[in-house]
Amino acid sequence: MIESYPWLSIVPPLIAISIAIKFRQVYVALIIGIWSGTTILANGNVFKGLTDAIDACVKVFENNDNTKVIIFSAFIGAIIAFTQRSGGVQGFIDFVSNRNIVTNRRRAQLMTIAIGAAIPIESSINVLITGTVSRPIYDRLKISREKLAYLCDSISAPVCSTIPINAWGAYVAGLLVQQNVDKPYKVYLLSIPLNFYALFAIAIALFLVISKKDFFSMKRAEKRAAEEGKVLRDGATPLVSTDVISIPTKEGASPNALNMIVPVATMIVMMIVSMLITGKGHLTDGDGPTSVLWAVMTAIFVGGLKYWTAKIMDFNELVHLFFKGVGGLIPIAILLMFAFAIGQLCRDMGTGKFVAGVVSDIIPLEILPVLLFITTGFIAFSTGTSWGTWAIMFPIGIGIAHSLNIGIYPFVGAIMSGGVFGDHCSPISDTTLVSSMASASDHIDHVNTQLPYALTAGTLAAILFLIVGVIYY
Repeated sequence: MIESYPWLSIVPPLIAISIAIKFRQVYVALIIGIWSGTTILANGNVFKGLTDAIDACVKVFENNDNTKVIIFSAFIGAIIAFTQRSGGVQGFIDFVSNRNIVTNRRRAQLMTIAIGAAIPIESSINVLITGTVSRPIYDRLKISREKLAYLCDSISAPVCSTIPINAWGAYVAGLLVQQNVDKPYKVYLLSIPLNFYALFAIAIALFLVISKKDFFSMKRAEKRAAEEGKVLRDGATPLVSTDVISIPTKEGASPNALNMIVPVATMIVMMIVSMLITGKGHLTDGDGPTSVLWAVMTAIFVGGLKYWTAKIMDFNELVHLFFKGVGGLIPIAILLMFAFAIGQLCRDMGTGKFVAGVVSDIIPLEILPVLLFITTGFIAFSTGTSWGTWAIMFPIGIGIAHSLNIGIYPFVGAIMSGGVFGDHCSPISDTTLVSSMASASDHIDHVNTQLPYALTAGTLAAILFLIVGVIYY
């Protein structure tokens, strides 16, 4: 069927995109997209298509790199659980809060940016720590909750998306591997300068803090807080959840920042060492999936050993906490499985080749990067997830680049940027919601005050992608 009707190759991603936008359920969208593709390959037999869809998901684990990335993403949950239960997160919060180095509004906001940039492991834990540390200081200095939520949100995902030695880097590298990209970590590293939205989001946040300039609704919020002492507007409903920190510090354990710093630092250092070992001295030639797995396993071992020797937790407690943490990130592992499966399916069906043939005749090559950026951003905004959107868009974008035999760096940068842009603007994004929770801000106020800044960064990114398309192609 696919040979006679090659246009059917775009049906799976289109179905996945449509369902994701309509129902905002990325998991359901991906599995139905996979099922539709396997049904087409089975000549319309929906029952065989269903069994083939299940097989496609299972076959993901036949690839060693896929399996390593999935295991790493789940194991990150153990690090998060360990650092919370041991008092590491609370200790870090206390360490920053108790130092009398933040004496004015600018320093407080720079502190927020610095803390966010220093914790690039995972976006939600980044926002949680940054907001929790900063909130009492902001209240004392009469800085609006909207400004705190904005800074937390603007540093978390943008920073995480430009750091290759975390779950984000491993996920993107895994998607690139699925598209037969050689040296995926090298491609990821070289695409970071083209992740324009993330870079602009960070730069605008820094500019606003240093210049003490704000505009539109954020300016009004800051004026209200500074002049009236109201960090929240009258009638605001702070989005606070006591369940944000799901694992409290163990009773009797003293908060100690080292309980968080040691395992996190171990993971970062081990990631670099592993990349050098597997790359035979060349960082960018290293084996990314193997390195991230070594790094997180070493960090878990070092952290567990530290807590056990310090008598914070016994062996049974550590094992129980490990599985609790891993279990909390099983949804991410499932998302990865679906993402890898639909990526392989798109290659089997020749989706990229077909789309490339169409766009080469209709759409000027020069505007493809900006078109990918806008499309990815729209899907991420509608679904509230960058990762799920990347699972849909990377097979299409990289497939087009391979079929036209052109450089992939602008495409990777455009898809990365679009995902972060849409996620950043979306009121249903997890990081947007957690930013409101961690800062105790009214969620709609956070979205409304952040949107003008996000749109500014998005517009600048779109202009640069258009320029890059003209120059590069």
